[in-house]
Amino acid sequence: MKPNKRSVDILVLSDLHLGTYGCKAGQLLNYLKSIEPKMLILNGDIIDIWRFKKNYWPKTHMRVIKHFTALMAKGVPIHYITGNHDEMMRKFAGLQMGSFHIENKLVLELNGEKAWIFHGDVFDVSMQHAKWIAKLGAIGYDLMILLNWTVNFFWEKILGQKKVSLSKKIKDSVKKAVKYLNNFEITAADIALDNQYSYVVCGHVHKPEIKKIITTKGEVTYLNSGDWVENMTAQEYDQNEWSLYQYNESSFINTTNNDEDILVQNKQEIFDNLIKEITFVA
Repeated sequence: MKPNKRSVDILVLSDLHLGTYGCKAGQLLNYLKSIEPKMLILNGDIIDIWRFKKNYWPKTHMRVIKHFTALMAKGVPIHYITGNHDEMMRKFAGLQMGSFHIENKLVLELNGEKAWIFHGDVFDVSMQHAKWIAKLGAIGYDLMILLNWTVNFFWEKILGQKKVSLSKKIKDSVKKAVKYLNNFEITAADIALDNQYSYVVCGHVHKPEIKKIITTKGEVTYLNSGDWVENMTAQEYDQNEWSLYQYNESSFINTTNNDEDILVQNKQEIFDNLIKEITFVA
């Protein structure tokens, strides 16, 4: 192990959405190069197959994949938990290639307690009954990212203010979104308690979290690894404790992120393609 790398027993990443305009692959690479995980859990929506396009696959996105394969070559156990944006992987559940496993869910015993790990889209009604709405929402999400670039250009370059995340602010302020997140957490906790799990580890909702949830059935620790589109977060398990990692640009001297430059150069083309997709889905 290199002396400048931090050792982590288990690293949980979810909702990277590689292959989309919003993925912060450069920042993710900086983080991955700074740690040495003994186990890696990719908890769904890693490659966004819904939004994948041949004309948009930056080098940083491929470097993330190469980093994962390098870990696999070293024998680091990698558990790929399927999500909704990479749901086509579900037909390969149970496949094992060396230290690489594809699964729909995972149960680990940690220090005498069980952790239930799954993506979380099974609780999403729109995924079960009206998938086209979810896919249309994904296109709208990309449009919001385009709008966010424009807002942040004036906000940061001209006004000298910090960047803002429009989608995050909307989620935090809309009552229905807050209610959905609360229901998601309680549902996950209830099922975990029914199965006598001490921890439930999810992704899907892009809201990083570690908290105790107490119900009439008992107490469980709910964890969500967040995403690498808005929050740039991960869950780490080390020395018998869970912690939430939050990326901080100032902690890294050399950054490897030129994805935004590509996006700015091709913004009109991207916008036109998104409008075509909305027309097609609708």
